Amino acid sequence: MRQYNFSEARKNFASVLEIAKQEGIICIYKRNGEAYYLTPAKVKKSPLDVEGIDLCLSSSEIMSIVREGRERTYF
Repeated sequence: MRQYNFSEARKNFASVLEIAKQEGIICIYKRNGEAYYLTPAKVKKSPLDVEGIDLCLSSSEIMSIVREGRERTYF
């Protein structure tokens, strides 16, 4: 884990953020002994956010499949 004093971190904030993104965590410390850990936030994604697949179906074929599914009777 890399460490930066407060002044260095402030002067090079963009590069400090990039290093935190690459390495996962960095420490920023102040003269009075206080220390802060900087970690990148995890991106929250929806479980429904999935990549689509190409089935090579036309819209009329898809509609036909949906209609068939709705007309089925389940016991």
